[in-house]
Amino acid sequence: MGSPLVLLDVDGVLNPFERPGEEYHRHRCSPRGVTFRLWLNAGHGRMLLDLAERTGAEIAWASYWCEEANEWIAPRVGLPALPYVPIPQFPGAEEGVSLGAWKVRHVAAWVGDRPFVWFEDELDAAERLAGEDGVPPHLLVAVDPMEGLAAHHLDRAAEWIEALAR
Repeated sequence: MGSPLVLLDVDGVLNPFERPGEEYHRHRCSPRGVTFRLWLNAGHGRMLLDLAERTGAEIAWASYWCEEANEWIAPRVGLPALPYVPIPQFPGAEEGVSLGAWKVRHVAAWVGDRPFVWFEDELDAAERLAGEDGVPPHLLVAVDPMEGLAAHHLDRAAEWIEALAR
């Protein structure tokens, strides 16, 4: 078993659906020529890097932004380029799988046997993870997409990772 992972979603976690406070600033991003307007908090990077240093965890993207998060999100929140879960474009409901199940399937395959904390706003992800075979110890930290990532989410993650190490 390797070091724990801290998995980050972007939309609803680092980019809340509304501006929850003055520390969030509007950014325009245009991955693949499609323009998005995001609310991002430059302090999130330091908070996440402190969590990783404190716990010995590795941070990675678990978002549909995939490698685009390193160009458009990481520098705006104070993170270096990070590894990412390669989540292919959702094939659509006609494939017989929901959006949440699609993402969880790829996360579960990518983490291997490493324990992980996942900051995610899709609340059914925890149930879907429970249904995946061979998923290592994990904690899904549910983030309210209207509020975004907060210090209490990071505290919960740190406590879980530290307990895992004991």
